[in-house]
Amino acid sequence: MEPIDLRSDTLTRPGPQMRRAMADAVVGDDVYGEDPTVNALEARVAEMLGHEAGLFCATGSLANMVGVAASVGRGQELLAESRAHILRSEVGGHGAIAGITSRTWISPDGTLEAADALALAESPRGYSSVGTALIAVENTHNFSGGRIAAIDQLRELRARTAERGIRVHMDGARVANAVVAEGSSFADQGAVADSVSICLSKGLGAPVGSVLTGSRELIDEARYLRKRYGGGMRQAGILAAAGHVALDQNIERLADDHAHADLIARTVAEAVPGAADPGSVQTNIVMLNPGRVGVPAERLAQAAGERGVRILALNELECRLVTHLDVSAEQAQEAASILAEVTEELAAAAG
Repeated sequence: MEPIDLRSDTLTRPGPQMRRAMADAVVGDDVYGEDPTVNALEARVAEMLGHEAGLFCATGSLANMVGVAASVGRGQELLAESRAHILRSEVGGHGAIAGITSRTWISPDGTLEAADALALAESPRGYSSVGTALIAVENTHNFSGGRIAAIDQLRELRARTAERGIRVHMDGARVANAVVAEGSSFADQGAVADSVSICLSKGLGAPVGSVLTGSRELIDEARYLRKRYGGGMRQAGILAAAGHVALDQNIERLADDHAHADLIARTVAEAVPGAADPGSVQTNIVMLNPGRVGVPAERLAQAAGERGVRILALNELECRLVTHLDVSAEQAQEAASILAEVTEELAAAAG
């Protein structure tokens, strides 16, 4: 039997309709701006977010790197939460390639408080200090269990940064999850940031691709940087076609993933109180806490895998699981039961 793979929503696979769209895509040379399917996708996502222009990139990390570098000069500063993807999981690219410095604020549970970010901001530049050029926010916050950045806090941050001449970038890899769960709109999200990256290859189910949006000037600079970073693509409409199908079909169904994540968290918590916190599950990510009940995270991941459920050990104490479109309601129920049983057995053995 094929395992139920909950390690990430990047594992989604294109279905028959998406594959047909890719095979039939009208293409051109995107480096010359001549791929009509890419151009249409860029314009579509920019319009959704209320921005002037978009840029199709192979990965979310690339979209973030060129988007940030288009706003932050060498030696200037960006601020982000301490577990933000752009600083934790993009291999130091912002510093190594763009020469950007960074500082972080700490949110214990990943909740965005605009005041925390603003308290760090240095503006204008001083004799011996850099000025803060940009504040990056992540919506949803991956390593805090898919927590939503509340729209009221984003609006406050945008208003205060605008007063101080500081830009805002949203790493919106899973912003579609936030929109569906919170009941906001893509336009709401775009209005609170100068640039937004949105990933098409996670819960939305495309095999490849993210889109960066912003002003035409910012996107022109990001396009130049994309080429510098080796990210120029040719007949990329084959990939962009999948993005169109993802947007057509897979936004509203994200609510199913959220329900499945809630089910798993509640089932594990009922079996082993403390091993999961259902109240913290807002979207499609569940953070299990086996370390709180005396079970090493790697041991839980290994034992679950042996019974057909793959999850990811993030550190000694925490495991992460992510629901997605390739996990049915029946599979979610089965995974919930297996994880609850395994956690209960290991916790009992740990005494």
